[in-house]
Amino acid sequence: MHKPDSAPNHADLSQAINRQTNTRLTALFAEQATWVFLAALLSALVLGFATDTFATSQNLFNVTRNFAFVGLVALGMTVVIISGGIDLSVGSVVCLSAMVQAIVMNAGYGFFPAAVLALAAAALVGLVNGALIAWLRIPSFVVTLGMLSIARSLAMVLSDNRMIYEFGPDQALLFTLGGGATFGIAHPVIALALLGVATAFLLRWSQWGTHVFAIGANERAAVLTGIAVPWVKISVYVFSSLMAGVTGVLEAGWLGGVTTNLGQSMELAVIAAAVIGGANLLGGSGTVLGAIVGAALIEIIRNSLILLGISTFWQGAFVGFFIILAVAFDRLRALRSAQF
Repeated sequence: MHKPDSAPNHADLSQAINRQTNTRLTALFAEQATWVFLAALLSALVLGFATDTFATSQNLFNVTRNFAFVGLVALGMTVVIISGGIDLSVGSVVCLSAMVQAIVMNAGYGFFPAAVLALAAAALVGLVNGALIAWLRIPSFVVTLGMLSIARSLAMVLSDNRMIYEFGPDQALLFTLGGGATFGIAHPVIALALLGVATAFLLRWSQWGTHVFAIGANERAAVLTGIAVPWVKISVYVFSSLMAGVTGVLEAGWLGGVTTNLGQSMELAVIAAAVIGGANLLGGSGTVLGAIVGAALIEIIRNSLILLGISTFWQGAFVGFFIILAVAFDRLRALRSAQF
């Protein structure tokens, strides 16, 4: 006599439902970065039809180059936010690293020694930020807000608050790296692509990346599992400052001169790019792709305001609106998930 198969248990049913509902396509559209990418693409298409200048090769070159600077800093900011922190000092670090690069090259040294010192100065800022946050347990908002003023003040002291526009024997190399292009692609965009791939690899495949997500999701649990939380936190802020340092070096080459107002208020655009791209300000989630497409959307909006003849004074309003909208969307999604 044939015996009927045993009834499937609850776990089997759950797995079957997940296989049917959580397809790759639905998982893709569940990501905030996907919707931001589509919004950026739609905005670009609308502007292409609405204006005669947006779709020109020169304007697209400028848009991609400009958003690359925000995107580079947003890589580091995203890692910090994933860990549950915030870094308000990145704009000032951009200024400090660019100023160190300019001063050393102006003194007659080559590009590479100057770049090493510029990145070392940026890393030192990150090290101080991380040490104060990890060991003294000072809130990251307070530490990095203070460093915002300290780093920019150091740039003023080093330069005597003057503009530096002569960069010695390697000036052409600096200008090429920051303002040049290869195969029609601006060098900052190439740097963003390379560093973006490296950051994504570290976050997804390295133990360090796993620890960063673990700390952001539940720091107490991370401590109990044996993760060296203080050292991971310090490394996160060093990484953020290094991304800002690289941006400062490239911006010095693009602008052809460095002043002490470089990178001012950049923190807002960078945080906006990370949050719009899906980084959770409470920690534990965020993607490299989200940071990049968030930066792209912000630059497209900025460019559209200029092309449509809208006052640039509205830029801050639009960026702030998108920050609030992105956070609200994330909160609504979290509440909906909690209900189920």
